Amino acid sequence: MSAADEILDIVDEHDQVIGQSPRGEVYARGLRHRCVFIQARDAEDRIFVHRRTPTKLVFPSLYDMFVGGVVGAGESYASAALREAEEELGVSGLPQPRHLFTFLYDDGSGRSWWSAVHEVRCELPVRPQAEEVAWYDFLPEAEVDRRLGAWEWVPDGLAAYQRLKAFRPGGPAGAGRAAG
Repeated sequence: MSAADEILDIVDEHDQVIGQSPRGEVYARGLRHRCVFIQARDAEDRIFVHRRTPTKLVFPSLYDMFVGGVVGAGESYASAALREAEEELGVSGLPQPRHLFTFLYDDGSGRSWWSAVHEVRCELPVRPQAEEVAWYDFLPEAEVDRRLGAWEWVPDGLAAYQRLKAFRPGGPAGAGRAAG
């Protein structure tokens, strides 16, 4: 089965399932679905950052400070977060990523998706998928912040990162729907 054939839950503005469709149709018709974003940090508290390959269907060759992807039909955000983190980092045995908050991302063209933001500590040697990751490194958060204006980032990941910074203690209020 190709990625375009993967079945996803279609959700409403309240994140309630209202149907199912193949991923290719979801993307083509701009149907609202669910995604997970996982910020992976190493033992030194550096953030895993990567550049997507030019062959990616969505946001090719852009940088991202999260690993993640779509939530499959009937799959929980928690299950998808662990599956995606292990797949994209190329590891097994990660602890369950911790859910921080969920928000409705709108790309500005009328397309939106529910986005559950998680964090996980990855102290294992990573082996990212070559077909998905063109470059990667663990960078200090200050370095990531310095690169925000210089590198071209995936727009939904950038929105999630900005909300995450606001969500953390000392950040401005209004980051998104609280974990729960």
